Amino acid sequence: MGLIRRIAAAGRAAQKAPARPEPLPAARWLKRSLQIRHVDAGSCNGCEIELGQAFSPVYDAERYGARLVASPRHADAITVTGPVTVNMAQALRTTYEAMPEPRLVIGIGDCARNCGAFAGAHAVVGPVDDVVPVDLHVPGCPPEPDAIVAALRGLTGR
Repeated sequence: MGLIRRIAAAGRAAQKAPARPEPLPAARWLKRSLQIRHVDAGSCNGCEIELGQAFSPVYDAERYGARLVASPRHADAITVTGPVTVNMAQALRTTYEAMPEPRLVIGIGDCARNCGAFAGAHAVVGPVDDVVPVDLHVPGCPPEPDAIVAALRGLTGR
């Protein structure tokens, strides 16, 4: 019996959820649910690993109303990681244009915001802001899953 009590009190699953955030003004229309399509615009894969962790059972971003979807036609928002490369610029524009209105763009990581270590590289067009309008940036190289989940909670208000 003592072992069960110790397991129930240990780890992130036993922790209470943080206080409910106030929804960000750009996302008041979401109604506490956010369907997300992810686009890797040319990153080193560090942000993808952290984004995957944000949706893992440990951090569980889905419990706050955020869900990854396979098609931009089903998405309310896209998350973009990495600087936009020459080969991905048109694909990012096409994905953005395929999303229904209203739509959000979330830049994940420092590379999406200012190209990070890839600034000035010959294959880099620039940051995500140069290709599509960004509504929210999550800073970090790479950002921790807690920061990604906090940003998503700010959008869903949950």
